[in-house]
Amino acid sequence: MKKFNHVGIPSPVEHPGESFNPDISLYTTDFEKSENRIEWLRFLEDSPLPDVLKNTAHVAYEVDDLDKAIEGKEVLLEPFSPNESLRVAFIMEDEAPVELMQYC
Repeated sequence: MKKFNHVGIPSPVEHPGESFNPDISLYTTDFEKSENRIEWLRFLEDSPLPDVLKNTAHVAYEVDDLDKAIEGKEVLLEPFSPNESLRVAFIMEDEAPVELMQYC
């Protein structure tokens, strides 16, 4: 089962409350503090993430089993853990990136 979680939107604009991840040269806002669950993404030029994530909005869904959810899909970013309670992967659906999230 998939459940909507947030929308991620790349932007060159600095937003209040951004957090910085130096490993991937990315500033993000907390979508849980957004009335419409928007996560603003501000990439630095040296970010190693795929260009499609830097230039295209993505929608994010919570899934029960991340490994099963990415089976047979075009995987853009393999599963990783941004924190102890979450696993994330990005897939492509046609031209759009989709984030799949499994809370542990």
